[in-house]
Amino acid sequence: MILLLHNRYRHAGGEERALQDIAWLVREHLREDCEVLERDSAALGRSRAAAALLAGGLQPEDVGAAVRRTGARVVHAHNTNPAFGWRALAAARDAGARVVLHLHNYRLVCAVGTCVNSRGQDCLRCQGRDTLPGVALRCRGSTAESLTYAATLAAWQRRLVAQADALVVPSPAALDRLRALRAPVGGLPVHVVPAVLRSFARASRAAEGEHALVVSRLAPEKGVDVALEACARAGLPLVVCGTGPLEDRLRAVAPAGTTFAGHVDDATLADLRRRARVAVVPSLAAETFGLSAVEAMADGVPVAATASGALRDLAPEAELAAPGDAGALARAVARVAGDERRGAAGIAAARRRCAPEVVAPLMAAAYDG
Repeated sequence: MILLLHNRYRHAGGEERALQDIAWLVREHLREDCEVLERDSAALGRSRAAAALLAGGLQPEDVGAAVRRTGARVVHAHNTNPAFGWRALAAARDAGARVVLHLHNYRLVCAVGTCVNSRGQDCLRCQGRDTLPGVALRCRGSTAESLTYAATLAAWQRRLVAQADALVVPSPAALDRLRALRAPVGGLPVHVVPAVLRSFARASRAAEGEHALVVSRLAPEKGVDVALEACARAGLPLVVCGTGPLEDRLRAVAPAGTTFAGHVDDATLADLRRRARVAVVPSLAAETFGLSAVEAMADGVPVAATASGALRDLAPEAELAAPGDAGALARAVARVAGDERRGAAGIAAARRRCAPEVVAPLMAAAYDG
């Protein structure tokens, strides 16, 4: 029995999709029972969330009780802030479970988890327990919230990792960035486990596509404004899937021919990918994996992306541009759009990296120690 822990974000993104796919992998390919224990940031007021952060989590006894009720041999923890914290992992260990901590982002050190600061810059100023630069830059939007996160990370980052028996990261690039941040990841086994994909297209249909496609949380570090300009320059209509804090601003500046689809279900997203000539991944952040890029590749959609973090590993199946350079991204979009040869190469590359038969033994190794 595997118990997955996750504190849902206020705006759903790739981590929530990854969690669903891991639960599927455990049930269908590792042949184990799986249960998800979630908390939701949207249900916590800001004062309660701050209290949870500073306390190292709320109601850890719920996790211990869940381990005993389910007989879970492994607790696989994803986002722990703010409601779970290190106390939840300690309760899981006390109840007899092995604890695997999955680091989808850089939040051990970085208050926003992306290493993109409030000035829109790729940033490594916070190092280890020195999280004061995030306060000076007000990376959480206000001084009070930035200070709360800085204090929490400094106080609890080592305690959180100390409750784990193993760490999981989604790519070598993610591990390199965590080390550059002096995150406390050196004393435990670290398993590189890519995202798992459930299906792969038989062939690329990109030549029949109608539009460019962005699938992203609408946040500053995702660079969606750059994609708007790039697709306009390339002369392609753009469909944007996702929600987030920048949605109103992006709608206000979007050129004619842009469609904002909001949060879409799996069937709608599959249809939009089927009708896409190119997928655009314009991230400004050092991405830990690039799930939307690899999902597009698996569907045979050529990818134009920024050379940031793990997205660099997509070449030559993707065309890469410098982060924030709308002109370079427009040229990349124009080069790959509708290219079924690239689409077919992307299917093969995604299968080599993310097929269930590839990912399952990697995850099993993290679970079994």
